[in-house]
Amino acid sequence: QVQLVEAGGGLVQAGGSLRLSCVASGRTFSSYAMGWFRQAPGKERIFVAAIGWSDGVTAYADSVKGRFTISRDNAKNTVYLQMNSLRPEDTAVYYCAAGRAMGVIVRGFSDYRGQGTQVTVSS
Repeated sequence: QVQLVEAGGGLVQAGGSLRLSCVASGRTFSSYAMGWFRQAPGKERIFVAAIGWSDGVTAYADSVKGRFTISRDNAKNTVYLQMNSLRPEDTAVYYCAAGRAMGVIVRGFSDYRGQGTQVTVSS
């Protein structure tokens, strides 16, 4: 079992930045690919970003490429999502996810998911 706890959400103006963090506990963190999903009001949860368990390979949704950066620190059991140049359409609940492979997360699935943190971008 893996427990995921997100932090770092909040209210920011368009063009601003936020950094989300997700701390994992339980099974070996470094053996899981990690990622982030988001769900806007009235919409389905979608893939945002993913990172491999050891090779640093990353993947991003087209809507966030060039603005968001995912990273991980296996020594701290933590994954981060640096979000720059935020737009009102980035407003959503952001969920941390762990999966047995990056492809699992990129396809929108996960073995474990956190409770989410709200990000609100005002225009």
